[in-house]
Amino acid sequence: MACDDTQLKQGVLMRELLQRHDRKRIEATMSKTKTKSARLIVAASEQDPDMLYATKFWAPDPFIFLQRNGKRTLVLSDLEIDRGRKQADADEFVMFSEIEREVQGRSKKAPPFEKVLAHFLKGQGVKSAIVPGNFPLGYAEELAANKIRVHATEGFFWPEREAKSDKEIEMIGRALRITEAGLKRAVEVLKASKPGSGKRLLWEGKTLTSEMLRAEIDSSVLRAGGVPTGTIVAGGDQACDPHERGHGPLYADSLIILDVFPRDAKTGYFGDMTRTVLRGRASEAQRKLWETVKAGQALALKRIKAGVDGMTIHKAIQQFFAGRGFPTEVRNGRRMGFFHGTGHGLGLEIHEHPRLQKVVLKHRQVLTVEPGLYYPGLGGARQEDVVMVTKTGYRILSRFPKQLEI
Repeated sequence: MACDDTQLKQGVLMRELLQRHDRKRIEATMSKTKTKSARLIVAASEQDPDMLYATKFWAPDPFIFLQRNGKRTLVLSDLEIDRGRKQADADEFVMFSEIEREVQGRSKKAPPFEKVLAHFLKGQGVKSAIVPGNFPLGYAEELAANKIRVHATEGFFWPEREAKSDKEIEMIGRALRITEAGLKRAVEVLKASKPGSGKRLLWEGKTLTSEMLRAEIDSSVLRAGGVPTGTIVAGGDQACDPHERGHGPLYADSLIILDVFPRDAKTGYFGDMTRTVLRGRASEAQRKLWETVKAGQALALKRIKAGVDGMTIHKAIQQFFAGRGFPTEVRNGRRMGFFHGTGHGLGLEIHEHPRLQKVVLKHRQVLTVEPGLYYPGLGGARQEDVVMVTKTGYRILSRFPKQLEI
């Protein structure tokens, strides 16, 4: 893909927002590391959060990042190297084609990427390297054949990604404002809709479907500066499968889950919020379900602070729900109640470490808090907000109001 103005703007903004602050954090962390191994990533930064975090450079194709003895080197294609020199956070830039020619020699056939990678590392004197857990196996095998050892990390490749900096909190906040723009548009469309035959909602003379409402949400996200990623608009029993995106007509007096989680096109950070709404009048059972989920989320928020075991929060919610008459169980082979996690980390990945119920919470982690209840025949309800864990509690980062009836 040829370089365009959008990529250029993304790269410049990314560098301005992150380079100075996060570079210092990375270097400070690595100075404490006992190992003398180099750190190596081979990936496309548009898809790989570790590469984007390290380089602040957007690229659609894989390139090489090497950190050794405090020096950070990028190996880029002819297409990307000039842009990389302007935008990327690195000390040295090497042209991939030059290394490729060294490997190719007089052969008429270009060498495989992994052989060029091995040749580059040998030229740098690298004998071992720490790599992310998703490092390609084929590359690792080629490096092993050249007596270069690789060691995969568990969890974050950059451990400092777990505790978010002030700048990262600011960028997640921006991503959440983009998310809220999508939710606002959804409420506007639902409010303008009217019940028609069979309680199907009508909007601008047509049956309002999940696909139509999702398009309206996603268009608003794009206009606000985000990139939509799998927006969920699921009504009725469809919402009882939490990752069902939703399809077909939407109905009056039926619970609708709106789960919006776009990526900020400037920074790469994600927003993530869920609201459950109903166009029309809720039944007593629907209202009880919705209010119970809202109260369960409030219970979770009260218990969040650094040092708390997340599993205790998760179990407390399940117990609270059961006490309200909403047990988590299996009926006729189908899971019902609150059967997914309470929350997950949020940042350069939509689902990143930690899973709330699987860790002891730490200061400055950013997490979603999203309990839900799902009962076919009644529907599903989920409320999701984003918080930063503090030493004494939490700081809520999302702002969109909770409203059942529209």
